[in-house]
Amino acid sequence: MSEESKHQSSRRKVLKGIAAGTAAAVGPWVISSKALASSGEVNVTMWSDYIPKPVREDFTKKTGIKVNYKDLGSNEELINQMKATKGAGVDVCSPTNNRSGQWVKLGLLQPIDYKKIANIKNLNPAMLKVGDEQWNFDGKGSHWVPLIWGTEAVGWRTDKYTPEGGVPSYGNIWQKDVAGKTMIRPHSGMLGAGLYMETIGKLAPGDVWKAYGSEDAMRPVWDKITKFCIEHKSQIKLFWNDTDSQKNGLLNDGVVVGQTWDGPVLAMKSAGEPVAYQAPKEGAMAWVDSMAVSSGASNLEQAYELMNYVMSPEVGGKSINTHGYNSAVIGADAHTDENYKKNFAAAYPGDALKNLNPWPAEPQWYADIRTEYRNKFVNAK
Repeated sequence: MSEESKHQSSRRKVLKGIAAGTAAAVGPWVISSKALASSGEVNVTMWSDYIPKPVREDFTKKTGIKVNYKDLGSNEELINQMKATKGAGVDVCSPTNNRSGQWVKLGLLQPIDYKKIANIKNLNPAMLKVGDEQWNFDGKGSHWVPLIWGTEAVGWRTDKYTPEGGVPSYGNIWQKDVAGKTMIRPHSGMLGAGLYMETIGKLAPGDVWKAYGSEDAMRPVWDKITKFCIEHKSQIKLFWNDTDSQKNGLLNDGVVVGQTWDGPVLAMKSAGEPVAYQAPKEGAMAWVDSMAVSSGASNLEQAYELMNYVMSPEVGGKSINTHGYNSAVIGADAHTDENYKKNFAAAYPGDALKNLNPWPAEPQWYADIRTEYRNKFVNAK
């Protein structure tokens, strides 16, 4: 199968999953008698707000299990932490769907026992299949279950900026009228720049996705992307790496437009801040984040109870209202507020959901070479 065919297949799987996410959930949320009788803790390393503080507090009240929650800034940070400790000190973590190739040989995750999670049936089947197919290491079963899905697209200050024609583009970040007032995450911002370059003839259509095929295919494309980004580096006010840096960029640091995650901007929008988030002309980049169990987990029973708890539609909806992303739990959207529904419609108008760009599976060689180009750009004077 060609890389383009693989990309289209991946796109179809994600789109089917999104469509299925509107169906009714099956089955109640149940706490096991063991959990109710237990005391203890569970150590979680996960992206900021994926399990919001109110949800963690409710879980503790119901089970007696304390959640020690450490915010995660990037997949690279997570892998490095887990490698350094051989998974010790972490019970549950959250790798992104396209990173399986970077985990398969590490031995840092353990297969997930679906029988211990009554609410596993509430998960979106298409997203759950990603774990069954792409995270089934050595035929031992899935090492990954979906929790949150979202996108990276364009966010801006509505009181200080309006995309030309009302429809954003990754190219907005690189225009002279916003010089010194934009932000990106370096590696994904560079990919967004590449998608924009395809639209203006600086790359051939499809080059960005073909670059995932081999090093020989990648280097000529990323040579051009890196050259473009270095030549336009004065556009960038800041490089973000997590939720807080995105929020601070738009609210406090003078950024008027950036390539951002959906959650932080939509959470601010719900809070009444003058910001907007929308899929661009080139298509938003889609991902699914997970719950995975560390091979070094010392609180296994508690880890399973937490996983089961957050897979209920009620808890999924409560989480959405806080973090602004989307849930892999079927029926969670029925428990969200009107802000979420309005924000979702505004973020993905028209055919935006049909034009999503699911991030392709990312082998280690690709991540290593991308880091090389990313550092060249970030360190350029």
